[in-house]
Amino acid sequence: MSHSFVVHVPDADLVPEPLEPGQILSGTPEVTGKVVWESADGRQVRGIWQITPGVVTDTEADELFVVLSGSATIEVEGGPTLRVGPGDMAVLREGDRTTWTVHETLRKAYAISL
Repeated sequence: MSHSFVVHVPDADLVPEPLEPGQILSGTPEVTGKVVWESADGRQVRGIWQITPGVVTDTEADELFVVLSGSATIEVEGGPTLRVGPGDMAVLREGDRTTWTVHETLRKAYAISL
């Protein structure tokens, strides 16, 4: 998209973004998402992401996100434990190794810098 726009995040249609099997520590979490904007050079990405309950690991990009629904506990290796729910804004740093324990299906709007 090259123009200003609006997306109603709570009911936006998302597409499957399968996890790597090695990322799943517990449960059968499923991830869906949608990129709503990406810079011409691909270094800035804005989108919507959702995950169902379970425990997964990830290595993060430089990201700011706002949780719209659901809840999770995010353990940052060598750092804080973040508890996030509706209305919370969080920042993850590039290279953070995280473990996400998703309690209720979580939907977030995010901005990533690569």
